[in-house]
Amino acid sequence: MIALSLAEIATVVGGQTYDIPDPAVSVTGPVVRDSREVAPGSLFVAFVGERVDGHDYAADVVAAGAVAVLASRPVGVPAIVVDDVQAALGALARHVVERLGATLVALTGSVGKTSSKDLLAQVLRRHAPTVWTPGSFNNEIGLPLTALSATDETRYLVLEMGARGIGHIRYLTGLTPPKIGLVLNVGTAHIGEFGGREQIAEAKGELVESLPADGAAILNADDPLVRAMASRTKARVLLFGEAADADVRAENVRLTENGQPAFTLHTPSGCSDVTLRLYGEHHVSNALAAAAVAHELGMSVDEIALALSEAGTLSRWRMEVTERPDGVTIVNDAYNANPESMRAALRALVAMGKGRRTWAVLGQMAELGDEGLAEHDAVGRLAVRLNVSKLVAVGGREASWLQLGAYNEGSWGEESVHVSDAQAAIDLLRSELRTGDVVLVKASRSVGLERVAAALLENHTEGEVSGR
Repeated sequence: MIALSLAEIATVVGGQTYDIPDPAVSVTGPVVRDSREVAPGSLFVAFVGERVDGHDYAADVVAAGAVAVLASRPVGVPAIVVDDVQAALGALARHVVERLGATLVALTGSVGKTSSKDLLAQVLRRHAPTVWTPGSFNNEIGLPLTALSATDETRYLVLEMGARGIGHIRYLTGLTPPKIGLVLNVGTAHIGEFGGREQIAEAKGELVESLPADGAAILNADDPLVRAMASRTKARVLLFGEAADADVRAENVRLTENGQPAFTLHTPSGCSDVTLRLYGEHHVSNALAAAAVAHELGMSVDEIALALSEAGTLSRWRMEVTERPDGVTIVNDAYNANPESMRAALRALVAMGKGRRTWAVLGQMAELGDEGLAEHDAVGRLAVRLNVSKLVAVGGREASWLQLGAYNEGSWGEESVHVSDAQAAIDLLRSELRTGDVVLVKASRSVGLERVAAALLENHTEGEVSGR
């Protein structure tokens, strides 16, 4: 964080100081909510959770080097006490970004936020010092913590914004007002909470509504609900996609023998060839989104193409490909899942597995509401249509519909199986995998299928991890 004294912070957040011998002492280290991340000069933010109360760690974090605690009650060590810790954290983030000379870039979408953010961060950091959201740290707590990690040297601040309802993104843009807003797509992720795609579009569009007149809205030309958001912003609009009228577009899209996308990138300043290190054709759209933002910020098409071609995955369990010494390839995409990302991952699996036996180890897609069972059935059917060799559906009722959809689509019989839990899947795969097989592991985060990928890689540590 940029250096601020405890007295300044107390003023910004409207707090009272307790047990602070010298209010002129500055926070020079990171602002953190996890006591394990405290470093000398830190400010520790004490949240009260369902299981853990951060206030209980106050003495420990100060002993570890934190200069103070942002708290909702006195804790017997240096503290700034406020009525609402979350609101105070947001106010501090707003104050810091207003003092920064950085350009704020915010992005949202139903699918691909983290992958696109990771690509964009790797492209922009070649151009100038860049700070970005770690992992999926994209909510009302993670976003201000990311913003507070920027320093005086930061030129670009890339912020992923998630939403689970109308008004969420409006709140986040109020904390960190972006100059550039990127909307990737409107899908069915969290549709059970929103009620429909139109409501999701309403929520995602809050990002472009927040942009200033001298800002830029980067919109997906291939998604009608996103393209329509052009009418909701006073900022300049730049379109990306494979549509002929997109300002930044891809032509001659193809997959390499390994299932990695290649294409010719066209921008208003020229064209250049790109071959991604990531897996699956769905990453073309993510790459175009990053390219459009980079173009808006003044990077040349050759700079952008080179950066995209060298970029990997910065976040865990997102199409994380590891080849074991015995020739079995594990694709760990277990961080999250929705119908769109499931379809994309299955297509990527098939592209990677040409001439090899392919396994789709799939679990529940959460928060789909009334459409949930039908969506699981459809994914199972798609696995058959794509000629995936083996489907292993893991879990309860939703998983049974994955398996049933596959069975009804192709009468697979033994080619699809429903197992009760991750351990059962591990046991099955360990007994049946053979050299050359490609295994995709994917489900919503709550299912925890990353355990399957981890177990399949145990005692195979010499393998090569790609796409990272």
